[in-house]
Amino acid sequence: MENLIEKMKKLIQEIEIHNHNYYDLDSPTISDAEYDKLYYSLVDLEKKTGVVLPNSPTLRVGGDVLEGFKKRKHPKMLYSLNKVKSAQELKSWIEDIKKVSKDAKFSVEYKFDGLHLVIEYNNGEYVSATTRGNGSVGEDVTEQVRTIRSVPLNIPFKKHLFVEGEGMMTNSALKSFNLKTDEPLKNARNAVAGAIRNLDPKETAKRRLDFFCYGILMIDDEKFENQQQIHDFLQKNGFLTGDYFKIASNENEIFEEVKNVDKIKDKIDVLIDGLVISLFSTKYREEIGWTTKFPKWAIAYKFEARELSTTLKDVVWQVGRTGKVTPIAILDPVELAGATVSRATLNNIDDIRRKKVSIGSRVFVRRSNEVIPEVLGLAQEGENAKAIDEPKFCPCCGSELVKKGPLVFCLNHDGCVDQIEGRITHFASRDAFNIEGLNEKTIEEIVRTLKVKNPSDLFSLKDEDLLSLSKFKEKKAKNLLFSLQKSKIIDLKNFLYALGISEVGNKTASDFAITFGSLDALKNASYDEILAVNDVGPIIAKNVYDYFHDDQNLKEIENLLANGVQIKNPEQRNLSSKIVGKTFVLTGTLENMSRKEASDIIIKNGANVSNSVSKNTDFVLVGENPGSKLDKARALGIKIISEEEFNKMIGD
Repeated sequence: MENLIEKMKKLIQEIEIHNHNYYDLDSPTISDAEYDKLYYSLVDLEKKTGVVLPNSPTLRVGGDVLEGFKKRKHPKMLYSLNKVKSAQELKSWIEDIKKVSKDAKFSVEYKFDGLHLVIEYNNGEYVSATTRGNGSVGEDVTEQVRTIRSVPLNIPFKKHLFVEGEGMMTNSALKSFNLKTDEPLKNARNAVAGAIRNLDPKETAKRRLDFFCYGILMIDDEKFENQQQIHDFLQKNGFLTGDYFKIASNENEIFEEVKNVDKIKDKIDVLIDGLVISLFSTKYREEIGWTTKFPKWAIAYKFEARELSTTLKDVVWQVGRTGKVTPIAILDPVELAGATVSRATLNNIDDIRRKKVSIGSRVFVRRSNEVIPEVLGLAQEGENAKAIDEPKFCPCCGSELVKKGPLVFCLNHDGCVDQIEGRITHFASRDAFNIEGLNEKTIEEIVRTLKVKNPSDLFSLKDEDLLSLSKFKEKKAKNLLFSLQKSKIIDLKNFLYALGISEVGNKTASDFAITFGSLDALKNASYDEILAVNDVGPIIAKNVYDYFHDDQNLKEIENLLANGVQIKNPEQRNLSSKIVGKTFVLTGTLENMSRKEASDIIIKNGANVSNSVSKNTDFVLVGENPGSKLDKARALGIKIISEEEFNKMIGD
């Protein structure tokens, strides 16, 4: 028993250090998932021993009030949410609820990962804003929160009201901020905490925060029968709610929502780390009650961790198809989002310096869906940390590198094997020529053994060439030659993407194909004509113009066409359509078409598709489970349309 108590004391000491770093300094040295592991180890020991030490963090809510801010007492105690991570834990919780309310239904909402705020209104006017603090007393951040544009300063409800919600920095706002600053922010959660806990409200305003509201702490002369009424009240009074609200009757329906949101969470512009499941009816909430820390009638289902900390063991520099040499972090392997992560991107030397990472230090790493893992920043400096130096010579061919802004390039275009392999891999990829059977290992052997230098050389390969390669038998050679022949008939958008023009991705290639209609039209276009294409800026326009005025590139195109490549031009845009020149943003899942199909229809009808809502947006097309784009559209007064309305616009 004494050994277990000693373990508990050590855990409490460690957790308190991390609480101070997280809540008070806004500078965590471990990830949320690692913190949860420590916390629940303590919870398990408390259950095992039946002892809860008086200084246990399981008795506390939030952190201490910061010095420098005025203290403000909350009108009621603030509670945290207990967490479950499996279907079985969720089922057990639901069974406990059903013991009190047999026909219980449940509301399902986003669990926002930001900074908990309580905002006070009286007579329809904004009065004050307070952080969670220790759950009883928080920091007065009235002036800082006043700078948040999505916090209404006047509301229709004219009596006394305290609402709860989360101060947030959207992912797009974080990305935009980091592009303009010398000190990039680690993540959206830290970004909002640092902004609101800044004594200068002008600094808060620079981060373009948002506030997402999910509850009512206290209200005069108003009662709600269920969570839907609370949700509707908040929306009617002008609060953003994240625009996701579901009602479920059992664990199967709830878990289906968990799976659905888990798939799309990385596409949502706000950081969420789970779902909040609450007893829908308010009638039995008092009877079910609270623990000293949690309401028993609500639970948080936490998603699998997407961010952890690990040791940065080394950095290698990798040569890409354009000659750009980028740093790749070699990590102490860590299980993250269902995969073992041992490598992550670091972008460039300026990024490394801004993030203050070094070899031997502990770093935060994030993995989202199938996106390449990224090093977010320094978690803790290592005792014998070693600075990361930018290379002077190409790690592949030894050529002297050339510095262009924060990037370094190898200019040995035709002699650097890594570049050649990269270009051919891109050329053969699914969204380009889609050459089946031509994987990276085969490409490496074709380049190094057969001395293939250009994509057009692929179409000159013969049986005997392929049979000279290792692991190539007659059938495999025949299949690859058939794939090469089949790939020669190609849509213009895929052909343009396959060329590998710097900064020209799938969507931009498609926009060029539809706008110009043929390869010759784009080749002969002026810089200004290229710049006029939707979402094309000066850098892309220059890259495209320069590409088609380079003799070597034009020779490669001639070789492709001479080898039998046939380009299919797209259908002409319908310039008599009712939506010509309009800009659409899509959000949510459409019923009768995919978002890509809808985008193609919009473009074919002479309109434009954008990824973000702005004052220049004409319509937001909304499907099931829309993201925060819908909230922004409402805030800006943008016209919101359904799939049915969209079909009428374009004539079904």
